[in-house]
Amino acid sequence: MYDLIIIGGGPAGAAAGVYAARKQIKTAIIAQTFGGQSMESDEIQNWIGTPAISGMKLAKSLKEHVKFYAGDFVEIKEGEVVSKVEHIENDGFLVTTNKDIYKTKTVLVTTGSSRKKLDIEGAKEFEGKGITYCASCDGPFFTDKDVVVIGGGNAGFETAAQLLAYCKSVTLISRGEFRADPVTVEKVLANPKMKSLSNAIPVKVLGDTFVKSLIYKRVAPFAEDNLEIKTDAIFVEIGHSPATYFVDGLVELDEFKHIKTDPTTQRTSMPGIWAAGDCTDGLYHQNNIAAGDAVKALEDIYLELHRMS
Repeated sequence: MYDLIIIGGGPAGAAAGVYAARKQIKTAIIAQTFGGQSMESDEIQNWIGTPAISGMKLAKSLKEHVKFYAGDFVEIKEGEVVSKVEHIENDGFLVTTNKDIYKTKTVLVTTGSSRKKLDIEGAKEFEGKGITYCASCDGPFFTDKDVVVIGGGNAGFETAAQLLAYCKSVTLISRGEFRADPVTVEKVLANPKMKSLSNAIPVKVLGDTFVKSLIYKRVAPFAEDNLEIKTDAIFVEIGHSPATYFVDGLVELDEFKHIKTDPTTQRTSMPGIWAAGDCTDGLYHQNNIAAGDAVKALEDIYLELHRMS
């Protein structure tokens, strides 16, 4: 019987693992890999305390930090994928993976999410060569450049607002009408460097060693094909899918399958289960926020475990 099982090995899972070890909580970290979405980034410039680090190096440092403190208290079960978490009445939880079944008093879910990828011709070939899924990570590389944002929701407009601080121009493309909050849309579109295209569908990415342009078409009430916009980068914000399938039906999820949490403690609707990071319904999703939320959860879990004893 573990005191705690942490599911996930990104910044949130690693932060929780370090704190669990330091508090001498009998813990298992179950993670397919360490690093989370950051592994896809060539360079991360907003991980506090490190001016610049590659995604792969960040993943390595997270794992090394956990291993350094693990001692006799934290077991790392890398390469395992959780398929189900079950509540055992008055006796904790069972966590089933592709390799084993574990029993624990408490659970912290830090499995993050995966960004929905742009699925058009050229998108895969130019990923990391002008196509990016992280404005916070890659935006500063395109200072004084013309860029495109794909996505008409709040995330798309928030990304555009961020890029306007240093890009020469930002053009936002939405497949339908804008879905972001009206006040956000109005504020962002008021910037003279901002352009927008609604009812526009991306068709193809063109370039040589790097992105050069985007081919798109406009649909009703417009009807235009083979339109082209020159751009130095394409920032994709078309949503993401949280990895929460294994607790669906056990904890309360929002309409997008994020785990609903109490922002004060990171507790979920199920006593004994906490969640932190991109898998939650938190307003903002970034590495530093995920790590902080996990530490907050760990502090609360520590108190709860002492109440149980």
